[in-house]
Amino acid sequence: MARVFNFSAGPAVLPLEVLQEVQTEMLDFAGTGMSILEMSHRAPAYEKVNSEAEADIKELLGLKDDYCVLFLGGGASLQFSMVPLNFLPQGKKGGYIITSTFSDKALQEAKKVGETKILFSSKEQGYNRVPRQEEIALDADLAYVHLTGNNTIEGTEFFDYPETGTIPLIGDLSSDILSRPIEAEKFSLIYAGAQKNIGPGGVVVVIARKEFVTGRSKSLPTMLNYEVHMENKSLYNTPPVFGVYIVGKVAKWLKRQGGLAAICERNKEKAALIYNVLDALPDFYRGYADKDSRSLMNVTFGLPTQELEERFAYEATALGLDGLKGHRSVGGLRASIYNAMPQEGCSLLADFMLKFYKEHKNC
Repeated sequence: MARVFNFSAGPAVLPLEVLQEVQTEMLDFAGTGMSILEMSHRAPAYEKVNSEAEADIKELLGLKDDYCVLFLGGGASLQFSMVPLNFLPQGKKGGYIITSTFSDKALQEAKKVGETKILFSSKEQGYNRVPRQEEIALDADLAYVHLTGNNTIEGTEFFDYPETGTIPLIGDLSSDILSRPIEAEKFSLIYAGAQKNIGPGGVVVVIARKEFVTGRSKSLPTMLNYEVHMENKSLYNTPPVFGVYIVGKVAKWLKRQGGLAAICERNKEKAALIYNVLDALPDFYRGYADKDSRSLMNVTFGLPTQELEERFAYEATALGLDGLKGHRSVGGLRASIYNAMPQEGCSLLADFMLKFYKEHKNC
């Protein structure tokens, strides 16, 4: 078996240790004589998976019983609509910090529900950075403030979340969830499509303050009501069982690595290997993000010509460095180096970048 180093932005790399565990349990999960793929979501064995995944995520984030963890379908894109449907009443505005393609998509969905206000935007600058606190314009009529924590396409990330006072803070943390310690209690609600950093496609993790979720309008469609899912412990309907099972295993894997502080240090070391090459060769490798906003999860950069970018991706793939093409909307190159990417992969990529430069610097 020849495994590549998978730099894809999502669905993305998973810990090999987790994949091997899944392999051994595929035909007989927990002595039940059946696969988790065949199991009823009402079965005690699965309910244990669901409850342990919730408890482990809360433990990793340092959250207490005043928060719940929900496992839903529809990905982060459905959350773009669920957030305003649940929390944007008439007479209030949804406040949006626009730092990426995806935060703009969230804004466009909110506009279909109610009034919105852009609190900051780096769109005209190509989404090259996140804002400083003093650049965010807060108003008393805001129902909530929404941000995208890590911007997968553009390669920027929040490292200091804004202070919003009594205004609820909501975060799309799809691509940096559980990658470092955060002040999770700053947020009234966090949502994350699992497929970028902590699981497979098909499951979204919602982490919410119970008090914030309680009291939703009874006129909401049942499946779009956060309170319904909280009251039913994510089991109102059939949840994405296999996805939750993988997320739970990744959470336990993170605990075995030493928790979020330990994985953060590893992520910083991995990112530095690549950013050091960008900084050493700025005339050849053009980093897209401002240095103060550089993501630890997605390193984005370009080369002098599109032809060189295509050649870079082709040669890298031949060496087992896969998934380095940039997002189709912006082009260029992107190395997604989530929690499960081994340091060896980043070292090999950095070495390849230096080699490619020496061979093509005069092109």
